[in-house]
Amino acid sequence: MDIHEYQAKHLLAKAGVPIPNGGVAHSADEAAYLQHEIAGDRWVVKAQIHSGARGKAGGVKLCSSDQEVRDAAAELLGKRLVTNQTGSQGKVCNAVYVEAASDIERELYVAMVLDRASEQVVVVASREGGVEIEELAEEKPEAILREHVDPAIGLLDFQSRELAFGLGLEPGQMADAVKTFRGLYRLLRDHDATMVEVNPLVVTKDGRLLSLDAKFGFDDNALFRQPKISELRDRAQEDPRETAAQDQGLSYVGLEGDIGCMINGAGLAMATMDMIKHAGGAPANFLDIGGGASPERVANAFRLVLSDDNVRAMLVNIYAGINRCDWVAQGIVQALGEIELNVPLVVRLSGTNVEQGKKILVDSGYPIITADTLAEAAERVVSARA
Repeated sequence: MDIHEYQAKHLLAKAGVPIPNGGVAHSADEAAYLQHEIAGDRWVVKAQIHSGARGKAGGVKLCSSDQEVRDAAAELLGKRLVTNQTGSQGKVCNAVYVEAASDIERELYVAMVLDRASEQVVVVASREGGVEIEELAEEKPEAILREHVDPAIGLLDFQSRELAFGLGLEPGQMADAVKTFRGLYRLLRDHDATMVEVNPLVVTKDGRLLSLDAKFGFDDNALFRQPKISELRDRAQEDPRETAAQDQGLSYVGLEGDIGCMINGAGLAMATMDMIKHAGGAPANFLDIGGGASPERVANAFRLVLSDDNVRAMLVNIYAGINRCDWVAQGIVQALGEIELNVPLVVRLSGTNVEQGKKILVDSGYPIITADTLAEAAERVVSARA
């Protein structure tokens, strides 16, 4: 789960991490009011969407008057912003964040993420903030600082000081740096976050450290014990297909292809998508219905895949162990009886009760294309695209 910048900054402030003075607005009038409350002579108006690279998409505007703040908010609110992280569909801005502009001397980067290889938290930092960290890591790997944190001990002060020195901070800034790094670590640990990123962390001309932008990622599987974090969820920023799938307990990720997929098992799903690409197609989604899917669950998953208007053909690939092919077949027939099938459907069943499942499909009378192998199924669904 992701949250907005204004929500992230509220968490930062509670953890003692310094941020510029600012607030969230949902109208141009509210933005202008905030600008007067913040005071100063320059302000930044930022679109609040779940995406980075907002500045490149015109979602960050520097203003020097109340009228400019009002106009910037009016322009951004309701606008669909397309960034390199949103895909071509973009995301609609329903709120803006207004904050005091900072006199920036230097921009730094700092993030804390889970390193699954070492089973520790790793602090990633760089003297070059405000840029795409992935590009920096590829082009200048020597510019990336890393510090592993033992979860049994936590981030120690000497580690924070090492990071601060590595970032080229002055001795007088050490206390603020330690406070910032330890605050970020506590946020990640206490809120079951998978990532806490501040980009940029800036040094102002008067020597202060400020977090100008922040991004959090949370472990969806831990939200049951983080009710206050769950309340921050903005479903309007999420793919409605993924939201519907989560409500039904299904593992679904929307993609940009045109072949809908319904598969049991994450490994088989990945292999199936690879085979579709190999056959010249592109999957429209990742959907794992799980190992013990009932006919009702299968029918729900079926309707979910076909709710995507981009789908021109659908592939069902089931290898039944705990699951049963006859259950899956019953779910498919149930779904086809309730919705209108306007695209070709290819089904490949294998495993427990496979003969019973195939018989159910044949007896249904629906125009279902069957296949015996994964390669055959992929070739047929790509060839059959409407």
